[in-house]
Amino acid sequence: MNKPFSLLLIILVSFLSGQLSAQEFEIKGNIVDKTDNTSLESATVYLQTLKDSTLITYTISDNKGRFELAGRTKQKEANLFVTFTGFKVYQKKIKLDKPVITLPEIGMELATDELDAVQITAIKAPITVKKDTLEFNADSFKTRPDATVEDLIKKLPGVEVDSDGKIKVNGKEVNQILVSGKPFFGNDPKIATKNLTKEIVDKIQVTTTKSDSEKFTGKESTSENQTINIELKEDQNKGFFGRATVSGGTDERYAMSGIGNYFNDKQRLSVLASKNNINSSGFSFDEIYDMMGSAGGGVSWSDNGSFTIGGQTFGGGQGITTSTNAGASFVDEYEDKTEIAADYFYSSADSENENRVERENILPDGSFFTNSRSTFLNRNDNHRANANLQFEIDSTFKVIFRPNFQFSEGENFSSRNEESLEEDGTVINRGESQNRTDSERRNFRSNLYVIKKFGDKGAYLQVGANGNFINNASDNFLNTTNEIFGTTPSIETRDQLTDSESKQNTIAANVEYRIPLKAKKLFLDLEYRFSNRRERNDRRVFDFDNGTNAYDDFNESLSSDLKVNFQTHSPRIGINYSGEKLRLGVTTGLLLSELENEELIQNTTVRSTFKDINVNSYMSYNIKQGMSVYFNYNTRTQAPTAQQLQPVANVSNPLNITIGNPNLNREFNHDFYANFNNYDYKTKSGFFVWMNGGVTNDRIVPLSVTDENRIRTTTFTNVDGIYRLNGGGSFNKTIKKDSTSFGYRVGLYGNINKEINFSNGVEFSTKRNEITPSISFTYNYKEILEIEPNYYVSFNTTRYSLANLDNETFQTHTAGLKTTTYWPKNIVFGNDLRYTYRTNVAPGFERSALFWNMSLGLKVLKEKGTIKLTAYDLLDQNINTRRSITADFIQDSQSTVLQRYFMLGFTYKISKIGGDKSGFEVF
Repeated sequence: MNKPFSLLLIILVSFLSGQLSAQEFEIKGNIVDKTDNTSLESATVYLQTLKDSTLITYTISDNKGRFELAGRTKQKEANLFVTFTGFKVYQKKIKLDKPVITLPEIGMELATDELDAVQITAIKAPITVKKDTLEFNADSFKTRPDATVEDLIKKLPGVEVDSDGKIKVNGKEVNQILVSGKPFFGNDPKIATKNLTKEIVDKIQVTTTKSDSEKFTGKESTSENQTINIELKEDQNKGFFGRATVSGGTDERYAMSGIGNYFNDKQRLSVLASKNNINSSGFSFDEIYDMMGSAGGGVSWSDNGSFTIGGQTFGGGQGITTSTNAGASFVDEYEDKTEIAADYFYSSADSENENRVERENILPDGSFFTNSRSTFLNRNDNHRANANLQFEIDSTFKVIFRPNFQFSEGENFSSRNEESLEEDGTVINRGESQNRTDSERRNFRSNLYVIKKFGDKGAYLQVGANGNFINNASDNFLNTTNEIFGTTPSIETRDQLTDSESKQNTIAANVEYRIPLKAKKLFLDLEYRFSNRRERNDRRVFDFDNGTNAYDDFNESLSSDLKVNFQTHSPRIGINYSGEKLRLGVTTGLLLSELENEELIQNTTVRSTFKDINVNSYMSYNIKQGMSVYFNYNTRTQAPTAQQLQPVANVSNPLNITIGNPNLNREFNHDFYANFNNYDYKTKSGFFVWMNGGVTNDRIVPLSVTDENRIRTTTFTNVDGIYRLNGGGSFNKTIKKDSTSFGYRVGLYGNINKEINFSNGVEFSTKRNEITPSISFTYNYKEILEIEPNYYVSFNTTRYSLANLDNETFQTHTAGLKTTTYWPKNIVFGNDLRYTYRTNVAPGFERSALFWNMSLGLKVLKEKGTIKLTAYDLLDQNINTRRSITADFIQDSQSTVLQRYFMLGFTYKISKIGGDKSGFEVF
């Protein structure tokens, strides 16, 4: 019998025998303040083993002070603890000799002196509730010795971490990770969770995300996003630690990355760098799957081939990208309460991609088909610098300044062959094009806030100003040949240079004054907002002149010089209430806007003014601990872009010509969002449902006309009747028995959308429905085996109002299995399988694929080093087939993807932590 099978058999037998010998128990009781006999809500009740103080289970008391502590264990006796902020710790040894144990009323005594405070600090509850903050004691949640913060977060109740590292708490997305209350390397939370180790963490705090000004003024946040703050252990917040990885593989694949951190109390310096050609961001230091590259996780792709990491877009994605990244981050706080957080990030990408597309184009009286093949070669370099400066003049006066600068330059080349066919296969037209663009983009933006508080009842005055200044310049060389067949065949060629320069300057200001109507509970808010966006888009087209052998023949009909000015004024008034359980606010006012655009070459001017009612409202109600409901309704406007307004033809693709419409109105949107969540600490289960939707008036949509040669010309217009509705829910539960845990999650997502579009000038509607049920499991056996299977299926239906079109229905099935073993000691073996099946794609495109990654790691050098052998796409089945359905076409596409390779890598960890200020090691 082979060793892996023997190991699994031993684990299974051990688990079953453990289940048989373990006994279920339930402990009931009531907690009160001994002084006045009032009930204590949200007291933490937990059970620990006598031998090594391992956490068995825990719960939280309800609003009447009652608790029910249920679990399963082999222990015959255990220590029961009850903790509540400001009270002495209650401790009692109890026998677990009955299925149900009812305790007499527990009276908690106030902590009155320093010794009591020391006791409260020494004995830490696994979870503590502090008003709107959940606090988890890191040492109460057991993980393997080399675990990262992400591994720890996965153990916390109500917390989900998906394969991309995105975190949700009770269904609410975490959009900010702080380390000891300060940003860690900008706004990318995964750099912190995947690189900081669990051993240096004291506690994890979860709270509603607040802006810096909301934190200072005490104003309640209207956001439902969550912030996780990683508090470091006091003796671990000084020192140096880091990791470095070097890997090489078959097919000339390689990856190198490293990160180093120096912590000295409130001062922190971090540096990182990476280079690879496996489509990886380089900063996912997970011990198992780090050097496998990306199959979509952690890196996002768009239809036009762009490649995005941490909010930075570069390259032509979907294909194979060689990326280089480097950056540094600095945080410090000075004695005068001045705070600084700054970071710099450089990214470079060279990418190559080949794309094949088959598209059915929808017309009122039938369809025609377009087949194309494209090649993309792109190089892009990006620089980004951020700073957050905060000056606290005194306890009532603060100044916040946040500048940001970005610079990027790129060279992008594409070639395309395209042909259009009638339904019977007759070729209508054929085109070839080559396109090269050299571009530069500069973007500077800044925010300034000056805040003054008055008294202690919540009054304040805030004056804010922000600016965003963008300057783009590009040279585009276009060479096309377009052949028209039929009764009047023709051939058209273009050889042009388009010299473009666009500037967009936006300035905005706001004044907000809060008047307390009832101290710290009811407020009147007066506000005025102003914004002005000025845009200049100068586009000069030159045809190639054979006589001068240069691009100097100015093409006035295709050139444009457009000026756009969009200005808004918004006086507003609001009422906000902030109680213990209920928070709500309604702000309304006028939104006065003016849109003016002037075309200097074509000599046209259009001016439009709008008067709208602007509404922002929200309501949040905490029904009880772990259960809450939230709702918001907002209105917003969206001005058309310069490209949508510019009244000249863009012929970069001669078979698909685009012309702007200078008479466009602004869009006006009504949006709402609602959720309900409930986490039961007794059953370790949580339930979350949400819904959002919106209606748009004057939606800007394309208006296309296709001539008899199937050449499409598209402009833009405004329509009403657009709506969207999305919703979903999930239920998760964890069953824990000593060091073994089993969890599952079932979810359901759905959406309904209605769009209005035009085909050959005929207006029609498209309704799209999607419903996606899902289920996933997690099993952890004593931190030596992890099994994570999952499955979801997406049902999609598209209905058209055009009588000649049939409804489109298809499904996508995805099943995954991830297994990780940490046995024998110092060996890590991981497998990640994902099977995808699509029911309806065009002939010649792959319907299904089994994607399998495998990794074997060996820890060496006293577990400071790891040697890893990884296999990416072991079965060589990775594909990038996608079906896209829009209002006027159905498209199947397939692009270049990273395929099977093997890689051997070495990771080394360096650490010098614990207050020793001498001899820091450097790697």
